[in-house]
Amino acid sequence: MADIAIKVEGLGKEYILGHKKSGDLRNAFGDRLNRLFKGSDQNKESFWALKDVSFEIKKGEAVGIIGRNGAGKSTLLKILSRITEPTKGRFEINGRVSSLLEVGTGFHMELTGRENIFLNGTILGMKRAEIKQKFDEIVEFSGVEKFLDTPVKHYSSGMKVRLAFSVAAHLEPEILIVDEVLAVGDAEFQKKCLGKMDEVSKNDGRTILFVSHNLAAVNQLCNSGILLRQGNVTCQGEAQKIVHQYISYNKQIETGMGLINLELRKGSLEYQVDSIEIFSESMQSIKIAKTGEPLVFEILLNKKVASKGVRLDFAIDTEHDMRIGWFSSSVIDHELNAEFDKIYLKIPKLCLGGGLYYLTFYFTTNGELTDFIHQGFAFEVEEGDYFGTGKTIPKNQTFIYQSHEIFSN
Repeated sequence: MADIAIKVEGLGKEYILGHKKSGDLRNAFGDRLNRLFKGSDQNKESFWALKDVSFEIKKGEAVGIIGRNGAGKSTLLKILSRITEPTKGRFEINGRVSSLLEVGTGFHMELTGRENIFLNGTILGMKRAEIKQKFDEIVEFSGVEKFLDTPVKHYSSGMKVRLAFSVAAHLEPEILIVDEVLAVGDAEFQKKCLGKMDEVSKNDGRTILFVSHNLAAVNQLCNSGILLRQGNVTCQGEAQKIVHQYISYNKQIETGMGLINLELRKGSLEYQVDSIEIFSESMQSIKIAKTGEPLVFEILLNKKVASKGVRLDFAIDTEHDMRIGWFSSSVIDHELNAEFDKIYLKIPKLCLGGGLYYLTFYFTTNGELTDFIHQGFAFEVEEGDYFGTGKTIPKNQTFIYQSHEIFSN
């Protein structure tokens, strides 16, 4: 156990969900009688955010925790930060913990930035002299020196994150826990934060738990990873392998794959997207799209729908969860046929570079959400001759090809 920073055994967290009925007098009276005579609320059900989670993290490891929204990542970090109590199971932490889970974590909003730095250090068990020794470094890194004597409640979200991360990273905790909150900051500061976490992990031997949807950042910072799915640990191991496993799990390249039972879809589901297939311009079914060539998505619905009041939005994301394309029937003012059960999205010249991409669709009828699936279909793009010159843009330089001219007078 001497080299173990965190040990988790059979951890579970249950939440009770309430379901409200209509607010008329009869239902209110009935609910009161149920509570009086049955001793419970019949309109509640349980939800397990975490189920039987077990793992060990060694001292000095930088661990990325990844998974789709609702997988239980934030719940796990709140338990390890002792913000939330687990329903079952146990965990052991060997070392002083500093957490950055949401904007302003650990701050007293009425106190100034200066006072909060000393407050956080005291909570971590540091002496005033130790905090003063680190004070200038914290302030310089955060970039909020002009506002040090202003109450934190007047800070912007970005300023709170900058100061909170600076405090958490510089006051020498043995274990640093960071949630997706860094996404609030600007790109330059995010880069600084990743650099600082990399430094304290590799040079100072501190343990880091990092939750992020930015898979490139996880690969850059972490040497190991944990993949969560619906509250369970799916796998744990080398970071790059875990990221690949996550991408593979989401990957749905098989042509015509059914989507009816896909998890996490939202809406009334009166009309559902049954399957998606990709075609060439001549409507030949293809498995892989190609840069610079036409591409057609065929979206098959479970039943016919009248076009009146229908809106269809499509978005394209990279495998690292970056939104790079958006298409909508409402923007181009295109009238659909009177009745249909197939939808076609045609891209005349595909400007995406080689790689894996996800299609999100958003379908409404008469203003009501009918079907929505975030990244419900994946497709692969092969690098092609977009410019007609036989040359391509170097790999990893861009996701998007753009027609352009370069000339001089």
